[in-house]
Amino acid sequence: MPPSSSLRGVTQLLRETVQPSFACRRLGEVQQTAYLSTSAPRFASVPKKKGLTAAPKKGTKTLNVKKGRKQSGGDTGKKPAVGERKAMRKAVVLSNNNALEVSSLKNLDNENVLDAEIAGKVYGIPDDAIDALRAVDAFKPKQGWKLFRRPAVVVRKEAMQLAQLIKEVESGSEGAKKTVRRIITGERMSGKSTLVLQGLLMAHLRNWVVINLPEAQDLVNAHTEYAPLQGSQPMQYTQDTYTANLLSQILKANKQIADLPVTKEHSLPQPLPPKATLRSLIDIGVATPESSWSVFAALWEELTQPGRPPIMFAIDGLAHIMRNSEYLSADVKPIHAFDLTIVRQFVDYLSGAKSLPNGGIIFAATSGSNSPTVDALNFSLQCAAARQFAPEKMPRWNPYTNLDMRVMEALKDVDTLPLKGLTKEEARALMEYYAESGMLRAKVDDGLVGERWALAGMGNIGELERTTVRMRV
Repeated sequence: MPPSSSLRGVTQLLRETVQPSFACRRLGEVQQTAYLSTSAPRFASVPKKKGLTAAPKKGTKTLNVKKGRKQSGGDTGKKPAVGERKAMRKAVVLSNNNALEVSSLKNLDNENVLDAEIAGKVYGIPDDAIDALRAVDAFKPKQGWKLFRRPAVVVRKEAMQLAQLIKEVESGSEGAKKTVRRIITGERMSGKSTLVLQGLLMAHLRNWVVINLPEAQDLVNAHTEYAPLQGSQPMQYTQDTYTANLLSQILKANKQIADLPVTKEHSLPQPLPPKATLRSLIDIGVATPESSWSVFAALWEELTQPGRPPIMFAIDGLAHIMRNSEYLSADVKPIHAFDLTIVRQFVDYLSGAKSLPNGGIIFAATSGSNSPTVDALNFSLQCAAARQFAPEKMPRWNPYTNLDMRVMEALKDVDTLPLKGLTKEEARALMEYYAESGMLRAKVDDGLVGERWALAGMGNIGELERTTVRMRV
């Protein structure tokens, strides 16, 4: 360019020949290009690429979380079916193939079950009796049956007292047999439920009729249907589904009564076939739950006819039926447990208001782990214990406690069967059975027996199992 050219000419020439250059450092940043001019600088805009956005302003929330989006690492497994968890929780396992077979273990039978020579020893439960006890839910899920090859029980001194009561019932003359009423008491894990099982086992081996209400809580917690019983005064309430299931259990556990003939006319929703048996009577109640209570009443009337076997009627968790239930009446008031037909049937015989013509035992057990506080029951048990063992120390009721007079009247003369710890001889027999089963890997001598017996709270059977089998020594 000639040096004589003016500045104005140079500027014009540059505008025509020089093209602006751009350099993008990063997304959204544009380099400023200045022209040889005295005017204000200009900014070139870069076209946005597809899928890219400009940097957010300072202070703007940048977390992009959509509602309802599933987070990674969650539970993607298959959910259990309806009722599957409850079935697993209540499953009862009665054998362990990894445990050793105890060759010296003998079975209880019809002959030796009442023999005094079995006291303080461990005996096995025969297979047919296992089926009957399982049918009436006598085995509990949290008991230690799954640790051993097969179910067995130690015949403790309280079990022999039961055997003596069975002898007394069977020795009575026809038509004047005795109805025994007992409430099993004891501390937690002392074996109350197991003693109920032993009582049912003895009765089954002696060909008695066994009826068991395994959990009193299931009768009063409002988890089953109920309906008012028409014509009852005062108003009673039936539990049809529960009663139908109870009828099915009675038939499975007492096969010796299935072919007995029906001897009386009964008012039932559907007529019985000619020459009907107790099996056909029970089948009606199982097939039509709405008629289950009338069938149960008819069955009970048949079982109490002359010449029929004695009855053992048992319940576990007595405190639950000694207060108001969770059911509500039409007036939205709590229904007392005594107004439920099945509970009423049991309480009538436990209280002594009714007796069994063919004899039998009405058996109830308290619970130390799942039991509501019932002042009337506790005071009645204290009175019963004092009446049996220390009449001069009869307790006085506290006027500031709320005592249910219906409960007090029902339990005013019922005797108790207190369950205490095992003796050292019984504990030794049980620990030797543990060792022969391979669950106790130690030499069973006087030192070990005394140590474990003391650690178990002077022979508490539940604690003894915990300190020997569940805690290896």
